[in-house]
Amino acid sequence: MTRVVLRMEAVRKSYGHAVVLRDVDLEVPEHTVTALIGASGSGKSTLLRCANLLEEVDDGAIFLDDEEITDPRADQDAVRRRIGVVFQAYNLFPHMTVLENITLAPRRVHRVPRAQAEERARELLTRLGLADKAAEYPDRLSGGQQQRVAIARALAGQPRLLLLDEITAALDPELVGEVLSVVRDLKEQGMTMVIATHEMGFAREVADQVCFLDGGVVLERGAPQEVFGAPRQERTQRFLRRIVEAGRL
Repeated sequence: MTRVVLRMEAVRKSYGHAVVLRDVDLEVPEHTVTALIGASGSGKSTLLRCANLLEEVDDGAIFLDDEEITDPRADQDAVRRRIGVVFQAYNLFPHMTVLENITLAPRRVHRVPRAQAEERARELLTRLGLADKAAEYPDRLSGGQQQRVAIARALAGQPRLLLLDEITAALDPELVGEVLSVVRDLKEQGMTMVIATHEMGFAREVADQVCFLDGGVVLERGAPQEVFGAPRQERTQRFLRRIVEAGRL
């Protein structure tokens, strides 16, 4: 039986009178990729931020490996150590080298010895095609290289779950491919991921499960061939029709 890594049950989140997530149910099985698609403002980023406890849910429950992490008694820092997050903005420390950026959390948070943290960081940089960039500072790197460093930093803590929030949105078009190739490699290696993305072709290719969000509701979910090939909901059909007309699928 496949183990469920992340589970959301009737999760609600509001900002004032604006309801951003409405009774969201979600299951992310181990070693699978779930793609969140939908228009801007549909709730994709908020869902990821709730999953990592960066936002407090108003109602419902979130479980990581069957542990309720929204329980007030849960150790939020311990939970975040098990979840890697990569945002649209790279959020690298400009005064630190690539190696220092990647090893900071393992050394400070996980108490990993410097030599061990650096060995792990260099292994990741090699995997991501950045072996020669360890001593560089972020402003000396391209956007695609900085985003790959951000992914390496998220992986350095050996997370149970990786959350990727529009990680190609800030990149020039020619740099998108190099970042998406890293995600493909992670999928092949069995990393459990939830990806919020506007890259519809990539979502169709890499995801095991696609969830279409609209107005904070998971309006439709299923295998990529179902959601993209034969969407059942009229709202999903309209969204995908516009995507096709724009040449993005």
